[in-house]
Amino acid sequence: MKRKLEISERQKLIEEGKNLKEGLATLEEDLVKLTDELQLEAQCIPNMTHPNVPIGGEDSSTVRKMAGTPRDFGFPVKDHLQLGKELDLFDFDAAAEVSGSKFYYLKNEAVLLEMALVNWTLSEVMKKGFTPLTTPELVRSSVVEKCGFQPRGDNTQVYSIEGSDQCLIGTAEIPVGGIHMDAILAETQLPLKYVAFSHCFRTEAGAAGAATRGLYRVHQFSKVEMFVLCRPEESESYHEELIKIEEDLFSALGLHYKTFDMASGDLGAPAYRKFDVEAWMPGLGRYGEISSASNCLDYQSRRLGIRYRPSEPTPAPLKKGKGSLAPTQFVHTLNATACAVPRMIVCLLENYQQEDGSVIIPGPLRAFMGGLELITPKST
Repeated sequence: MKRKLEISERQKLIEEGKNLKEGLATLEEDLVKLTDELQLEAQCIPNMTHPNVPIGGEDSSTVRKMAGTPRDFGFPVKDHLQLGKELDLFDFDAAAEVSGSKFYYLKNEAVLLEMALVNWTLSEVMKKGFTPLTTPELVRSSVVEKCGFQPRGDNTQVYSIEGSDQCLIGTAEIPVGGIHMDAILAETQLPLKYVAFSHCFRTEAGAAGAATRGLYRVHQFSKVEMFVLCRPEESESYHEELIKIEEDLFSALGLHYKTFDMASGDLGAPAYRKFDVEAWMPGLGRYGEISSASNCLDYQSRRLGIRYRPSEPTPAPLKKGKGSLAPTQFVHTLNATACAVPRMIVCLLENYQQEDGSVIIPGPLRAFMGGLELITPKST
């Protein structure tokens, strides 16, 4: 075009340039679309698994620890639904009319019991150096995805808000994971240990049957969640710390439970290794999951962009003007359930029921319930 050209030849080249520009714009649009599709596919790839994780489905999980023994009642055992009805502690029928199935009202001492469980758990975990948080309960769907959960699809457990890019959280792990999104932390800030209270919302798609009745599986519940951000070499030791905190809490409440090293088929996408705790629920006649503790390595932090800069400088600058700053690394993230309130209420009502229909309040919770020691049937 810079050479002397005939007008016709120059016009031909101008037209060719326009076509190239239009073609490039189309290719760039296609590239953006394909990049988004590739990212969605890549987000379906789960984390690696710890070499000691049992291979197989849930039945292949191995027992790490068993604490306590089932109580010998000596009288016919009631489940939490019957106890709750007789003690006037919750109302599923009214909630079904107001909100739909798998919702509930807590009443009377059950309300105090929920508050006591939350406050006692928070106070105990804070003694271990955890910072307390309450969290937003609506988050952007992109944050849900970056934490390793799928906000869309037929089997999603996530409630999405129509006409927005927001979702209701299924666990405080999601908003706590996002609190340092796209940040570069100083190594001296690590570990960051949070204990968060939130309400949680789950569709419980596909969940039905007698095994999930009552408070065991519901759409909305309160939960206290622990979350740790740490250096990579420390994540396995913090995983052990988290499961010990859980076990100490449940032992303090006098529960009989088993801790499992969960098999590969039951890990979920973000978890490198997961320990579950199942407590004995005598009224339901089985063990039920009450908590889990997961080490996610850098699976979530890579997606969320959470890095830290090591304190030790590099031996020599890699590039002129870069100084001697050490290159950043991704943190490791871990999460663990300190108290999922409805299932704890199931455990306490069923394990502490008495022959006369009353329920004893475990010692650690009494100070958080105004000194109340016993839930007794209401006089008619």
